[in-house]
Amino acid sequence: MPRKHEAKKKVYRTIALRRIHFLFSLAETYALTGKLQLSDRYVALARKMSMKYLVPIPSQFSRRFCKHCYCYLLPSLNCRVRIHRGMIIMYCMKCKKFNRIPLHTRTSQSK
Repeated sequence: MPRKHEAKKKVYRTIALRRIHFLFSLAETYALTGKLQLSDRYVALARKMSMKYLVPIPSQFSRRFCKHCYCYLLPSLNCRVRIHRGMIIMYCMKCKKFNRIPLHTRTSQSK
């Protein structure tokens, strides 16, 4: 039987995950309306919450912000997206850094 503290941790983590989803949806809506500073703030809040409750940010959202300056990335507005040699390259216009995401996962080749 789990202890009280472990049960509370699980509840806190599920609540934190819901809030992270909500914050990223708010960040997207405000970025689309042109309020980029507010969307960056929502990304920062979601990151803080994920670190506090040890909840990983889902991959669908982790690709939406810059890993260097933590701003919300919106293609053609504040980031540039290119495909080069099997990689998606996202270039942040704010901090001038880029992230590389592999397009295909490598499978083990049989002999």
